[in-house]
Amino acid sequence: MQADFTYGSAPEREGGLLSLTVFADDAASRSAIVSDLANSGLRVEHEAALEPLAGDGAPVTPCGDVVVAECLTTSAVAMAALAVLDDSAAKARTPVVMLTTLDALDDVFACMDSSDPQILVDPGQAEKSVAMGRALANLSGVRVRELSQEDRVAMLRLTEEVGNIARRLDDLTAGSGQSAVGGAFRFHSPADRFRGEGGDATDGTRTDDTADGNERSLLRKPRPPLPDPRLVREIIRQREARGKFFDAALFADPAWDMMLDLTAARAEHARVSITSLCIASGVPPTTALRWIATLTEAGLLERVEDPGDKRRAFMQLSDKAVDAMARYFVETGVTADR
Repeated sequence: MQADFTYGSAPEREGGLLSLTVFADDAASRSAIVSDLANSGLRVEHEAALEPLAGDGAPVTPCGDVVVAECLTTSAVAMAALAVLDDSAAKARTPVVMLTTLDALDDVFACMDSSDPQILVDPGQAEKSVAMGRALANLSGVRVRELSQEDRVAMLRLTEEVGNIARRLDDLTAGSGQSAVGGAFRFHSPADRFRGEGGDATDGTRTDDTADGNERSLLRKPRPPLPDPRLVREIIRQREARGKFFDAALFADPAWDMMLDLTAARAEHARVSITSLCIASGVPPTTALRWIATLTEAGLLERVEDPGDKRRAFMQLSDKAVDAMARYFVETGVTADR
């Protein structure tokens, strides 16, 4: 029998303090996380190693108000423990802040598919602070998923700006000798040669030759094929080239960069891992993950499990997004010469 969590209401708060549960296999790292949280006025209800969650006969563990977990390895035991944590936190509707590395990201992302965690990749103090603020804000009863799409994007951009400012402050103080641990949680259509090669087959509803004009006007035109992936890759290359001459942050557009990368991959019939997509975004992985979540909620991206390996998951454009991207390239008349 695998470890489980106590469900229902969170433990009674002492003096109005929130209670948290911390999981980390490295004792020193776990101690540092607990210390940071305590220094910020947050009460750690329970702390333990992560991997024992996958063992038989492990004790029942309370969720608390928020779970902070660290997973730096991709062992089978660690992944099994993450699956238990993910399922338990999802059932208890407990916010999860997951700390990991870029090397472990694909496995962590594949395991954490139910609890909608905030995944932080090699996070600095700023990213940890922003994540805890978001987790605590969710406890107020106003969930991000209840906001309009416009409001979600606005909140994401604001969070990104706050994170950028905080990271710059971290950089300014990096050489000051201050501890990096304390206070981390304070608060024309495309040319024919670029069509169809490796692209999607045309779909959609076709009008009958005998149909009158009124009927045809009510039917959606068939979706054009995606452009040749070489064209899309060239557009991506040109966008990346700006970073050689200008501050890349001035032109950061992670959502569009990821959409372009996935468009090319779709035409190439290639699968895109979460790590690869984060790299394609051109922004820090933690920021990219927030954009991926937003695009998924908007119905533009889809998570696809690897049928041959349950520990792997990929991202792809939804049919809605494929249709929009194909029509976008026709509408804008992008050619190989542009």
